[in-house]
Amino acid sequence: MMKKKSIPASKPSLMLFLCQIVSALDVPLDLSQPPTITQQSPKDYIVDPRENIVIQCEAKGKPPPSFSWTRNGTHFDIDKDAQVTMKPNSGTLVINIMNGGKAEAYEGVYQCTARNERGAAISNNIVIRPSRSPLWTKEKLEPNHVREGDSLVLHCRPPVGLPPPIIFWMDNAFQRLPQSERVSQGLNGDLYFSNVQPEDTREDYICYARFNHTQTIQQKQPISVKVVSTKPVTERQPVLLTPTGSTSTKVELRGNVLLLECIAAGLPTPVIRWTKEGGELPANRTFFENFKKTLKIIDVSEADSGNYKCTARNVLGSVHHVISVTVKAAPYWITAPRNLVLSPGEDGTLICRANGNPKPSISWLANGVPIAIAPEDPSRKVDGDTIIFSHVQERSSAVYQCNASNEYGYLLANAFVNVLAEPPRILTPANKLYQVIADSPALLDCAYFGSPKPEIEWFKGAKGSILRGNEYIFHDNGTLEIPVAQKDSTGTYTCVARNELGKIQNEVHLEIKDPTMIIKQPEYTVVQRYSQVSFECIIKHDSTLLPTVVWLKDNDELPDDERFLVGKDNLTIMNVTDKDDGTYTCVVNTTLDSVSASAVLTVVARPNPPFDLELTGQLERSIDLSWTPGDENNSPITNFVIEYEDGLHEPGVWHYQTEVPGTQTTVQLKLSPYVNYSFRVIAVNKIGRSQPSEPSQQYLTKSANPDENPANVQGIGSEPDNLVITWESLTGFQSNGPGLQYKVSWRQKDVDDEWTSVIVANVSKYIVSGTPTFVPYEIKVQALNDLGYAPEPSEVIGHSGEDLPMVAPGNVQVHVINSTLAKVHWDPVPLKTVRGHLQGYKVYYWKVQSLSRRSRRHVEKKILTFRGNKTFGMLPGLEPYSSYKLNVRVVNGKGEGPASPDKVFKTPEGVPSSPSFLKITNPTLDSLTLEWGSPTHPNGVLTSYILKFQPINNTHELGPLVEIRIPANESTLILKNLNYSTRYKFYFNAQTSVGSGSQITEEAVTIMDEAGILHPAVGAGKGYSEILFATSPVMHTVGPTFYKVQPLYPRIRNVTTAAAETYANISWEYEGPDHANFYVEYGVAGSKEDWKKEIVNGSRSFFVLKGLTPGTAYKVRVGAEGLSGFRSSEDVFETGPAMASRQVDIATQGWFIGLMCAVALLILILLIVCFIRRNKGGKYPVKEKEDAHADPEIQPMKEDDGTFGEYSDAEDHKPLKKGSRTPSDRTVKKEDSDDSLVDYGEGVNGQFNEDGSFIGQYSGKKEKEPAEGNESSEAPSPVNAMNSFV
Repeated sequence: MMKKKSIPASKPSLMLFLCQIVSALDVPLDLSQPPTITQQSPKDYIVDPRENIVIQCEAKGKPPPSFSWTRNGTHFDIDKDAQVTMKPNSGTLVINIMNGGKAEAYEGVYQCTARNERGAAISNNIVIRPSRSPLWTKEKLEPNHVREGDSLVLHCRPPVGLPPPIIFWMDNAFQRLPQSERVSQGLNGDLYFSNVQPEDTREDYICYARFNHTQTIQQKQPISVKVVSTKPVTERQPVLLTPTGSTSTKVELRGNVLLLECIAAGLPTPVIRWTKEGGELPANRTFFENFKKTLKIIDVSEADSGNYKCTARNVLGSVHHVISVTVKAAPYWITAPRNLVLSPGEDGTLICRANGNPKPSISWLANGVPIAIAPEDPSRKVDGDTIIFSHVQERSSAVYQCNASNEYGYLLANAFVNVLAEPPRILTPANKLYQVIADSPALLDCAYFGSPKPEIEWFKGAKGSILRGNEYIFHDNGTLEIPVAQKDSTGTYTCVARNELGKIQNEVHLEIKDPTMIIKQPEYTVVQRYSQVSFECIIKHDSTLLPTVVWLKDNDELPDDERFLVGKDNLTIMNVTDKDDGTYTCVVNTTLDSVSASAVLTVVARPNPPFDLELTGQLERSIDLSWTPGDENNSPITNFVIEYEDGLHEPGVWHYQTEVPGTQTTVQLKLSPYVNYSFRVIAVNKIGRSQPSEPSQQYLTKSANPDENPANVQGIGSEPDNLVITWESLTGFQSNGPGLQYKVSWRQKDVDDEWTSVIVANVSKYIVSGTPTFVPYEIKVQALNDLGYAPEPSEVIGHSGEDLPMVAPGNVQVHVINSTLAKVHWDPVPLKTVRGHLQGYKVYYWKVQSLSRRSRRHVEKKILTFRGNKTFGMLPGLEPYSSYKLNVRVVNGKGEGPASPDKVFKTPEGVPSSPSFLKITNPTLDSLTLEWGSPTHPNGVLTSYILKFQPINNTHELGPLVEIRIPANESTLILKNLNYSTRYKFYFNAQTSVGSGSQITEEAVTIMDEAGILHPAVGAGKGYSEILFATSPVMHTVGPTFYKVQPLYPRIRNVTTAAAETYANISWEYEGPDHANFYVEYGVAGSKEDWKKEIVNGSRSFFVLKGLTPGTAYKVRVGAEGLSGFRSSEDVFETGPAMASRQVDIATQGWFIGLMCAVALLILILLIVCFIRRNKGGKYPVKEKEDAHADPEIQPMKEDDGTFGEYSDAEDHKPLKKGSRTPSDRTVKKEDSDDSLVDYGEGVNGQFNEDGSFIGQYSGKKEKEPAEGNESSEAPSPVNAMNSFV
């Protein structure tokens, strides 16, 4: 069974080597050997007098040694003292103090001897002393009366204890007295005051001495100090309180801590500085304590000897003291003697070398007896610090002691000489398993013993050759080192030990493991307070090793806080606070190696508020403010904001004063008179602003004349005979003193008048009465208070009140540009007659009558305003063929002047609007009846109507086009000789002498032949009868050639909405190819946000928008996927107001689901019927074809056969407005529209520019009239509706 032992890769081989050399010299305990002391009490042993005294002495040897003691140089017979016992199989003494013994009776120097047949070993001299904690001697303490600024020393003088006590000063409440550069405790325990201040007065200065061994504290009587204040306090240059004089000496032992002290008196408090004459203070070993009054150098050596100078300095001068330091040394080892194992006849040496200051003397003992009087040994020879052994025999075995001593101490070492004859033995267990990380050193043990010393050889494998070469290191203790172990180093290694008495071997095994690695290390992170942070630690390791991951904070365990969450490969800290700032380390341990990675977490936050605000340098108009910055919380302060409060005029209101860079902590502030200032400071860093500091003390500035006058002075009359002077009042902060008033002055401009003045208070307006109408005045307002006037104010120009203009514009002329636009001119009025600020001219115009109807209607006047001194303007939006009147008026700030005489003008004819409706009724086998209404806006004298029509079949083909001109006084027409069961499309418009108006279209179908009438022949396979009806003389036919019509361009129309509180049902009508994929887009009406999009499942023509906000207007439109830019017009709807109770979602109700299922079933039946009818020659879907057909007048001719071009109707692509519907009698009506000039105005008031573009202003109510637009609304026939589903 192999035993496993892991070697950390980081363990230095040298350390292992040294440790194993020692173990190699150890004699196995089953062999004879002299005694060796293994444990003993310290040389200077201070014991607690209340507890038993235990003096340790343990040793090993073969045979086991016996023990004896000496006390003060003579044999200590423990059997005669009942209080003293020795532990079994040990030399340790136990002195029973707790059962009546007294520790003082057992003071002395003790030494232990361990002896067997091969020699005797001795311990150090152990000095036993009981600890002491004596009481303070009683003394009468007089109160200390000292003048302010003088120095003072309060002496402690603690009782002499063993060991010396620890001194500290406290008050009656057991609170430590605060210490500083001015007040501090010396090394001797005294309390030093460099200078006393009134706050030092107290009656409870108490010195305490703590004795650690006895765990007791002794208290001195309280000392009273009374500081007598004197004015002025005299400043004094430094004087040293300790040490006294200019020089002193100090002796310290090598390896100890050197403490040098300088405490000085003086006012101001002196500052201490330390230097070393002729050298530098040792780096890394020098520390300053007690406010730099104590110089501390650790681990001193002889090189630290020299002169150390302390200098105390203040503004009045300096004083210094030189301490000459000498470093002595108790003996210390250079080479301590080591145990020596020899075989009979061998040679050897014991060496004992030590150093010290002064140099120690060396003496030898044999078995505890001075070697000079010890039994002689012919094989031994003493040569100073060396004993030489030659041809030793078994009787040469003994224990030798080396003693090195000087005046500062001694060293004692035991070393035995053991003469043995032993064959080799290997002490390392057999088949020991070593596991090592790849690329690390492998150290294979072969601990051995033998006498004479065996030779060691190493082999690898069962039949391997002896190991040699630079790739291996062979240590004297038998260890084989492979400096860089690789995977191929794995295997079995054999160690062979041999001497002249025999040979032995041992096998060990080596396994090489993959190193553990952190492949994703934590990273430096900066986070704000109260946020969350996560550190990653992802590892890779040998599959046979089980890693453990431990997280540390600042090389210590994580805080016991539930905010720290340790995951498999990360650490998360929730709700980060300032105390989480630090270094976080991920430590991965296996049985063989350990790796770690660290990252710093910096927690940033807004700075802490500044504090200790201080006002200095108070002047009438300035003051110095200083402060101490608060903690910047790991984000540098960029600037400080200073705010002020005016406690006199606006208490509790803080105003911005100034700001300074973050490196500045003082600022000079400008002040205003008569303000009770308080200041506060706000620190700013990248994270934000700190809380404001506590306010500074208040500072009231003296009163003064006002520095400024009121702003925004104006003079505007409210009546024709007054002048209203207004200004912005000064604030209390601006008043500069009590009794704030205003001196208001005015005089008429350009008239040699004196200033008229009045003084007012607590107002910001003054009215001057009895002024001429609209004349200029010079005005000024000056501030004054009880101390005087502000500087002379500047003058402003104002005007007295306006009156209505006196005259109307003359020479008004109108130039008609076209049927809807006219230009008006007028002469400007004299400025004197305006009697105010000229604001512009208003043109009033109105329609008197329409020349085509000769009927009057309610007069609605319209107004256009032309700003400034304009003398012309444009009148847009006029109605053609109408009579108008207009007049012009001048406008000032008071109102309008008289109107000019009315000017009459007329607009010429224009093209008419479309007929108001077109109805097709009474279909028969070969005839249709057409009825129509005259245009709502004829815009002139109608001359005729134009009717065009052509047949359409269901294969997207057009038949011959027929045009008929109809007299203007007709309103019906019967078309005969039409083909039966044929669809016709009609185009209808009116004409004036100017031209044709917009057209409306309609479709109709003749009745199907149901009586078995023979079908006419179909020409050229086009699907149309070649039998044409007879035409009247007014009918003009076009050639009977047919054209293939482009497939219908898809469109979505009639988008309707039914809105509830939080949802809306959207439905629409679709005309286009089958299998379209619809989507609905919607958004808040008037918002610039992007449209939200919802996909409609299947080819449904309805959708429910959910999750809407109650009481909100939405815009919606419907589109089809895959057709770029193809979507409906926008519709607007508004959700209902929010209800107090929660509404039930209709989509989840059973009755609604059942209704939807029924509707779906009905639609499916209709689709089946339509499909059957289409297969039997069903009707052509009217609206689909209508939208695809072009105006017949603009159809291009095909180049090859002269037939008509492809059909398209641009008019029909215009979507219907919300809610438009076609009446059931198929009458096509135009929607109403208002006269509007919004497009011409400045918002409501539009204008034309000089070149005739609109600059006028439009206002007034507009009478509702039928629209003149050319849009049409069409409703499909029932057949069309059926076909639209398929």
